[in-house]
Amino acid sequence: MTLAQPLAVADIELSSFWDFSTTADLLSRDFVQQSLLAIVLLGLLGGLLGPLIVARQMSFAVHGVSELSVTGAAAALLLGVGINVGGVVGAVIAASVFGYMGNRARERDSVIGVVMAFGLGLGVLFLALYGSARTGFAMLTGQVVSVGTDGLTAVAITTVVVLAVMAVIYRPLLFASLDPRLAAASGVPLRTLSVVFAVLMGLACAQGVQIIGALLVMSLMITPAAAAARLTANPTTAVIVSIVFAEVAAVGGLIMSLAPGLPVSVFVTTISFVIYVICRWAGHRRQFVTR
Repeated sequence: MTLAQPLAVADIELSSFWDFSTTADLLSRDFVQQSLLAIVLLGLLGGLLGPLIVARQMSFAVHGVSELSVTGAAAALLLGVGINVGGVVGAVIAASVFGYMGNRARERDSVIGVVMAFGLGLGVLFLALYGSARTGFAMLTGQVVSVGTDGLTAVAITTVVVLAVMAVIYRPLLFASLDPRLAAASGVPLRTLSVVFAVLMGLACAQGVQIIGALLVMSLMITPAAAAARLTANPTTAVIVSIVFAEVAAVGGLIMSLAPGLPVSVFVTTISFVIYVICRWAGHRRQFVTR
């Protein structure tokens, strides 16, 4: 093999990133349009919940819930039940435990670590009994182009439920997140809100696992919110900016992944990270100018 051969292959692979005709053709297909709508809804969920997740210091919980969603999905495979149902059940159970037992910030990380370790052990067992390592890898990295009608329906229902509940609990939840001591003194039910919010987060994470994979859900649930926090301290503005960043990463990542045929999670995480780096730089620059 000559040196020119691998270079030619590299040139072909690189050119596929800019194959706009292939991208346009794929975007005209029903399964891609379903995937696009699903990831738009997932971006909305991540952008909406992310600022409160960051404010409540629950980033590790997102990782834990996502991983245990895989455990639920693996159990569903073993029992012959729908993967999405199993993933949702696993995520909701994990989130409920995290929300109830980890209500206090100083206890949260240890509770999540203990439960996640046990749950991951069960997940490995279920996948081993099922006999398909490939399926486990798919759940870790996501399969956005195979969302289908059922997957899109699940994401849509989850989005409606999360939006409806957040409309009711947003103000007391924000109060409890920013000043838990004063909120408790004012009679705000901290533990109840913690569990309810954790369940909403679990539902969103479970859908994210189906689309971009358990390992990379934080790229939509955490990174856009962390970037928005670098630009504004206003809670409402932070939510809006976080949603915009999440949608840019989600939609941009999906479109960029079509022509080369690479996992969408690669591009979603890259775009999210670039946005965060830019916002971090802008935040430092603004602080330097105002001094």
